[in-house]
Amino acid sequence: MSVLLEFAIFPTDKDESISPYVSKVIQMIRESGASYQLTAMGTIIETETLPEALALVQQSYDVLEPDCDRVYSSLKFDIRKGKSKCLTQKIKSVESIIGEVHK
Repeated sequence: MSVLLEFAIFPTDKDESISPYVSKVIQMIRESGASYQLTAMGTIIETETLPEALALVQQSYDVLEPDCDRVYSSLKFDIRKGKSKCLTQKIKSVESIIGEVHK
């Protein structure tokens, strides 16, 4: 199974720049070993199960909670049985039709 989670999580009670807090979350995701892709508007991760994806959301909050009084998060899921590596395969599928997508 492939569980793609696109999410954003950040404090709303800090300065205009939140990159120090986002960096803490990305470091935790990197250390978890999950496949991920950072984008300008959020992060996409791929896990094999929904509980693994939800655990990363919880861990992301746990990273921010000590320094933040208010945290905002939005989540979108694409859960597909019988598939894996959807994080990269979806892009390859589009590129097979229109050519390389600029990154």
